[in-house]
Amino acid sequence: MTPTSTDAIKSNLGEAGSHLKQAASDAGEAIRNAAGVAGEELKIGKANVKSGLADSALAGIAAAENAGGAAREQVDALMDKGRDLIESAAELVRERPLASFGVAFAAGFIIAKLARSGDK
Repeated sequence: MTPTSTDAIKSNLGEAGSHLKQAASDAGEAIRNAAGVAGEELKIGKANVKSGLADSALAGIAAAENAGGAAREQVDALMDKGRDLIESAAELVRERPLASFGVAFAAGFIIAKLARSGDK
């Protein structure tokens, strides 16, 4: 029996179907591989984000500790200035007691006047 055009078409369509089936299988495998690689990349990215956040938190803690130290230094400096001011005021009172008493009396009088005028 000699092959007919119909038989040739069937043979060609069968071969094309086989090739399409293989192509679909290859595409599915490629998609699975890509999904696996993407999943691994996602895990690596997630780990990097966690690492970055942890580093950021540690840097924030270090900054807070340094800020606490700086605040203590500022408080110490203010306390030293306050002591110096009190010492200079005490020295002024020892050197000029009458003038100091007069200034204190005048300041008290002015404060009392201001307090009474605010009550009205």
